[in-house]
Amino acid sequence: MSTYVISDIHGCYKEFLLMLDKICFSDTDLLIGAGDYIDRGQDSYEMLKWIEHCPANICLVRGNHEEEFAAYIDLMLQLDREEELNSDFKSNQDAIVLYETVKYLFKKKGLPVLYFDLYGTINSLFNDFGISLNDLCRWRKLIQNMPYFYKIKIENKVCIVVHAGYAEKLEDIHSSFSSLEQFYLYAREESCQLGGKTHSMIIAGHTPTIIEGEFFYNKGDVFRYYDKNKDCLFYNIDCGSVFRDKMAGAKLACIRLEDEKIFYI
Repeated sequence: MSTYVISDIHGCYKEFLLMLDKICFSDTDLLIGAGDYIDRGQDSYEMLKWIEHCPANICLVRGNHEEEFAAYIDLMLQLDREEELNSDFKSNQDAIVLYETVKYLFKKKGLPVLYFDLYGTINSLFNDFGISLNDLCRWRKLIQNMPYFYKIKIENKVCIVVHAGYAEKLEDIHSSFSSLEQFYLYAREESCQLGGKTHSMIIAGHTPTIIEGEFFYNKGDVFRYYDKNKDCLFYNIDCGSVFRDKMAGAKLACIRLEDEKIFYI
């Protein structure tokens, strides 16, 4: 049995399937996802359908893109209730009307578009795939059941998989974040500077290693950092797969925890 971690697929469904083939993923292995399965890429719908039917030997940790996707759905449902729109949850057309109503209200109130469906994922799901509010609610429930992190012991080594950063206590991250959940989802270099756990290994993503000037920059390869004071090893495995057509070195990465071997597509 081998244990693999993958992160920041961002709708790169074809590359994800190629990675499963490359690591020869089997029923006896464990795959842990470190979040951001959707948005940006072309195949968010395929990723959502895969999440819906993924096997029991896969654990999916939530990322900030899943968190925000669920929040957009909450906003639509709240509007439907408060305005008593009585949308038909089986109807694609009613879903589109509700979506456009939310967009209209945002524009009317002068709110920035980034507060709702920033990447156009929900719009695409409605218009390109004919989904309904029932579909959205089903995926929202799956996201709400995703943990913020996953701990596993591999050969006496504590490994923690999280989307962005891991900290034991809110006091550890000072006043930079309002909650541990915010740190789990949005930490960048703070994940190494403030977070971590003694005698452990943290595997995360969130910040692509292809961005020059960023703390995690490593020309698109997996970033490795060791904090000797905590005896904590950090891995950032977001190698920017979704940007492969725009940025040199971008690729999908996966790490096997038993021997820390890295795989790329």
